[in-house]
Amino acid sequence: MNGKVPSAKLSVGKLFGDWKEPDFPGSVFPVRAECDFKVIDESEDWIVVEKPAPLAVHPANGKVEPTLLSGLEELLIYERANGARLSILTRLDRETSGLVLVAKNAAAARHFSFQFQDRRVEKEYLAIVHGWPEWEDLRVEASIIRGGGTIWLRQVVDPTGRDCVTGFRVERRFANALGNFSVVRCFPETGRMHQIRVHLEHAGHPLVGDKIYGTDGSPYLEQIAGGLSDASVARLILPRHALHACLLAVEWEGKRVEWKSGLPGDLAAFAGNAG
Repeated sequence: MNGKVPSAKLSVGKLFGDWKEPDFPGSVFPVRAECDFKVIDESEDWIVVEKPAPLAVHPANGKVEPTLLSGLEELLIYERANGARLSILTRLDRETSGLVLVAKNAAAARHFSFQFQDRRVEKEYLAIVHGWPEWEDLRVEASIIRGGGTIWLRQVVDPTGRDCVTGFRVERRFANALGNFSVVRCFPETGRMHQIRVHLEHAGHPLVGDKIYGTDGSPYLEQIAGGLSDASVARLILPRHALHACLLAVEWEGKRVEWKSGLPGDLAAFAGNAG
């Protein structure tokens, strides 16, 4: 069952500026923000969907654009008319794709919120990073805090910050005309803002396409201003950061329930496999 709902379509130029397509075999461009998500599983109390990038989860800064929330509200209009109250419990960044859990009522939201609070929810992500790590498995324990400066949402590693732990495992290494890259599975043990992106930068292997981490932040500022420079396009390689929420597991009615999602087409094409 696919939750495809009518909404405005935004071109890649609207979100990423005038993106120039890199010249490498198998590239998939452009990326469009459409309210076109896939329903993975559903019950009377919750729904799990697969969010594409660069679809925003919630409205932000008064922008008129498609969002996952607006799409769900339309998809579940009958349930909402009969008292359903949607609560998005796994909030992904705009450019992160993958699994999102949404409660349909306050009781389900409370049930899952306790699991998140007690760190009993299992989450895994697939990332495509720059370089070939010398390690196969790595556990990063590094507190993070808001870094301040021009990019207010940027987080940095700082011992005075909140505790933050992420595990990493190299799935495979590959190379193409643009350099050496790796597919890394990520296991966040805490739920801090941008923690996977921050910890990958800290480990020396930032996400491909990340406009904030692994750069001086100029690509992000250029995007906000309306367009990326040729230098930023070449440096980023991909028009969105290469991070995908691939596994989510919770307890429901006394049983463990698990959902999986493979790499989406744009990232799989770049990595040269189906994920």
